[in-house]
Amino acid sequence: MKEKIISKASELFLKLGFKSVTMDDIAGEMCISKKTIYKYFCNKEVLIEESTSMVHRQVHEIMDSIVAKNYNAIHENFEIREMFRDMFKNNIDTSPIYQLKKHYPEIYQNILSHEIDQCTQCFRDNIEKGIREGLYRSDLNIEVYVKFYYTLIFHINENTVSESEAQRIELEALEYHTRAMATEMGVQELEKQLKRIII
Repeated sequence: MKEKIISKASELFLKLGFKSVTMDDIAGEMCISKKTIYKYFCNKEVLIEESTSMVHRQVHEIMDSIVAKNYNAIHENFEIREMFRDMFKNNIDTSPIYQLKKHYPEIYQNILSHEIDQCTQCFRDNIEKGIREGLYRSDLNIEVYVKFYYTLIFHINENTVSESEAQRIELEALEYHTRAMATEMGVQELEKQLKRIII
């Protein structure tokens, strides 16, 4: 039951917003009493923490499955972007990350500390892969580029209220990041990915 509550709460938080979803809403959606929810979670903050942890795990599992498909480095980044777009396509237009930072800053900071390590590793792996494939320049200072991209993406998510706007700017950031690193072959692959994208 605990897992079912976390799963339903995650879905509602992403769709309707962390602030607006109440314990009553979750109980109503699940046809259970509010008392049942409080049996597992002493308050809404604890439920938000558990829910964001679950979403975090799911995101990284999907990212791992994309990486396992062995696309080239540029194609891989576009597949990951599409995964995020699909995950958040049914939500209200307010970015979940922006909401979390605004209304539940402690939970946000906690998630961020885990995210920093995993994202920087993911970006690093992608750059190293792209260099091996000849899509990114071999003279790149990998750590600096990881930091550049990480700073860009997190700044966009923290400061853009609208989810659709955040996704549009993220695509620009991905193109900017890729062009900065790409060899001639990499630019051709980037153009190919941009042509097939659905904004």
